[in-house]
Amino acid sequence: MKLYSTNNKNNLVSLKQAVMKSLPEDNGLYMPVSIPKLSKSFYKDLDRLSFKELSYQICLNLFDGYIPENKLSEIIDRSVNFPAPIVSFDDHTHLLELFHGPSMAFKDFGARFMSQLMAYFNEGETKRLSILVATSGDTGGAVASGFYNTPGVEVIILYPSGKVSDIQEKQLTTLGNNITALEIEGTFDDCQALVKKAFLDSDVNNHLRLSSANSINIARLIPQSFYYFEAFKQLPSKERKVVFSIPSGNFGNLTAGVFAKMMGLPIDKFIAATNLNDVIPQYLDSGEYTSKPSVATLSNAMDVGDPSNFRRLKNIFSGNGSTWNNMRNHIVGLRFNDSYTKAAIKEVDSRYDYTIDPHGAVAYLAYRQYQIYNEDCQGVILETAHPAKFIDAVETILDKKIHIPDKLATLLDKRKSAEFLTKDFDAFKSWLMNHY
Repeated sequence: MKLYSTNNKNNLVSLKQAVMKSLPEDNGLYMPVSIPKLSKSFYKDLDRLSFKELSYQICLNLFDGYIPENKLSEIIDRSVNFPAPIVSFDDHTHLLELFHGPSMAFKDFGARFMSQLMAYFNEGETKRLSILVATSGDTGGAVASGFYNTPGVEVIILYPSGKVSDIQEKQLTTLGNNITALEIEGTFDDCQALVKKAFLDSDVNNHLRLSSANSINIARLIPQSFYYFEAFKQLPSKERKVVFSIPSGNFGNLTAGVFAKMMGLPIDKFIAATNLNDVIPQYLDSGEYTSKPSVATLSNAMDVGDPSNFRRLKNIFSGNGSTWNNMRNHIVGLRFNDSYTKAAIKEVDSRYDYTIDPHGAVAYLAYRQYQIYNEDCQGVILETAHPAKFIDAVETILDKKIHIPDKLATLLDKRKSAEFLTKDFDAFKSWLMNHY
């Protein structure tokens, strides 16, 4: 399997190089040279395949023998070991629960697969691997859980001070050992900028073996494509057009869905559902992309003002004709403020007796709006996190107590351990050089 940089298609690397390095030196993002379609026999047998089996078949197709089959099977067994069930609200409206992993967020799929893949690639290395990751909420907890006590790996998580929920913060600041949390005085975009600058700094790279666990790393996106197939497999009808409504922040989740479509999964449309951080819906409306400072919202994991994976989407849809028109043929962008999000949480509770989290609520709103003019479709709403991760907000909105799963309840009495830094890169660089 070969990959190239979105800034230079002649810059080819192996899967190991792309995963372990994360970012090309030209500051692009790695993309597979080809994403081959899955065979007709795969789709014929899809309903009979387990989640692990379909994930294994997808990787066999993508990796094309790069990883021995027995090793690949072990990686899948250790990472795809929790379900992604469909909940049907009605014949046209389905919800994919992606919160059954250890950190109770969809990013468990990417983080656990990545940790296993990196552990395989890291065998025989004598110098420790330092993983930098910026989080707007859920990535940090998933990465902390996925890489906890992984031999030869240390993880540094940067998160925006005061802009994640209490439980999200506990998930990434209470493990210790090889997990270090840095509380940054700024936004997610500031955290992400620090990580990107570190990868381009020669002093830091000479001092540390760096990699990233954000969706800038291709190893995060590959496993996120798996659950699109798992969702399609569970749909009661395969006849209606299928639409996925995706709560979108850094746009890795949506990009993974596009990968699934490129592999032949019959997806009619993607709905990019955002909060007020709507630079991609604005691009889809106007053809102009303008990044802007992120705004704090109820759906905090989507508070991203300059989504990294926009570069991958542009790369995918470039070629014949207008990139903008090509993208709009596949993706619809819709945005909603917190007032609408709160109303959606109430509506889902009263109509379906289901407690949805703020991010899923935005995706629910987007699908309902899309459905007004597309009555013949069936929608899959991605429920990306358990509502208890946002317990204060959800309980206030619904004016009732919600159950806290044991995985989260055990965190409540743990003590936070994090170092506070400004968003100044020199301060961050100094911290890295002095601590490792």
